[in-house]
Amino acid sequence: MTPNDKKIQQAAQLIRNSHHAVALTGAGISTPSGIPDFRSPGSGLWEQADPMTVASIWGFLEHPESFYEWVRPLAKLAMDAQPNPAHLALAELEAMGKLRAIITQNIDDLHQRAGSNYVLQVHGHMREATCIRCFDLVPAQPLIENFLREGTIPRCRVCGGVMKPNVVLFGEGLPTGVMHAAEEETRSCDVMLVAGSSLEVVPAADLPLVAVQHGAKLIIVNKSATPLDKRAAIVLREDVAVALPRIVERVKRG
Repeated sequence: MTPNDKKIQQAAQLIRNSHHAVALTGAGISTPSGIPDFRSPGSGLWEQADPMTVASIWGFLEHPESFYEWVRPLAKLAMDAQPNPAHLALAELEAMGKLRAIITQNIDDLHQRAGSNYVLQVHGHMREATCIRCFDLVPAQPLIENFLREGTIPRCRVCGGVMKPNVVLFGEGLPTGVMHAAEEETRSCDVMLVAGSSLEVVPAADLPLVAVQHGAKLIIVNKSATPLDKRAAIVLREDVAVALPRIVERVKRG
């Protein structure tokens, strides 16, 4: 048995014996679906653009065209992407009654498309858009499809203001209700599975520490090191699309 095999077995045992397991996922769970993350050397999105210019609320209000120019290829990738084995594994854990909730930093909806039902998107989502002038709220997909086709900035049907997807930009607060629910799940869980997150973006990155402080066991599956590796019961430096299905198979085998 290799060291990783042993860790897979131990992770499965923790989840199998848990009463309230939750998952925290980051951009790394969607990279196998073709969506780039933000910080990986050579491919991270922040190597190609200044986040304060293209992805802050101040930048959006002053120059929405910069945001839309930056987000266009990312939106196309997200619309074309399909759930990968890591998403499907977490959905299977939920269906088995072994995973209570997924807390995700991702806005791509791949967890829901994989079949997960209770997904807390702490950084928002692309399903709706809000006018920054009159706050009219509309489904975002028609706007995004038109934007990808025509390249023109989405405008409000009521007042003509710029429409902003309901994603959390730098400088904005997280959605209060969603974050409150995520904190409740964190304080209640006895196992937290971190998958594909560098644990660098707070406050979501603080949740695993809160879980540990409330007595939970921490499992981290991530290709690179995280600030909480030393606090984790198990650390797997492996591709989430490989490791998570293996963990689920071991949970099923008992």
